[in-house]
Amino acid sequence: MSKHEELTRKDMKAPDAFQSAAVKAAAWLTGKQKVIVAGVVGALVVVAVVLGAMAWLDSRKATAGALLYRTLDDADGQISSVPLPGVVVPVFPSTEAQYRSVLGRADELRKSYPASDAARTAALAAAAANLRLAAWDAAIADYDSYLVHSSPKDSLAFVAIEGVARAKEAKGDVPGAISALEKIPTQAPARADRATVERARLLARSGKVDEARKLLEAFPNDFKESQLRAEAEKQLASLAGPAK
Repeated sequence: MSKHEELTRKDMKAPDAFQSAAVKAAAWLTGKQKVIVAGVVGALVVVAVVLGAMAWLDSRKATAGALLYRTLDDADGQISSVPLPGVVVPVFPSTEAQYRSVLGRADELRKSYPASDAARTAALAAAAANLRLAAWDAAIADYDSYLVHSSPKDSLAFVAIEGVARAKEAKGDVPGAISALEKIPTQAPARADRATVERARLLARSGKVDEARKLLEAFPNDFKESQLRAEAEKQLASLAGPAK
């Protein structure tokens, strides 16, 4: 809600100020009723339309939020072939059934409220479900749809970028995975250390051992406070031979 809307509602809740202004305006209105009636009616119509639109938007936001809740609730469900007494989250007979349900919920939300923040969040849930179903292209498309509307300070952007990298690696596009991870230092600096370790692993896998080694050798200085230093050192030790 904007500050202008907050002030307007606050003013309306102050009867003394409102009544005082009304009294002062009454004298002026007395001799000019015919002139201003049309304008007043028009203003009231505008106010009614604005308030109606606000209520409609609030209603849509609430409905979209409810759909997102059900989507995430399914994602947080449990797997069991028999009923689980006392379990409040949804229970599914298999992981595939769970992920299919998540996709169905997310699809309903994204189609009904495509421009909502809830729909953007649902795209991440759908992407994760597709990733687990080995639907690599669908997962990449979902992650990309989230990133298209991400702001530079989006705290969840790294989830989508890392998801794209995992999906591309899984489908054999190692260069594409490396390229995706290269975006993290600028878009999600807090995850730069993890992205560097993953890039080094992928570079080594694709035969670019020297590039991988250089990244890992610089890691202690580049990320002095990282909790991944031991992992980087272990990965570096597994690369035989000196850097060129």
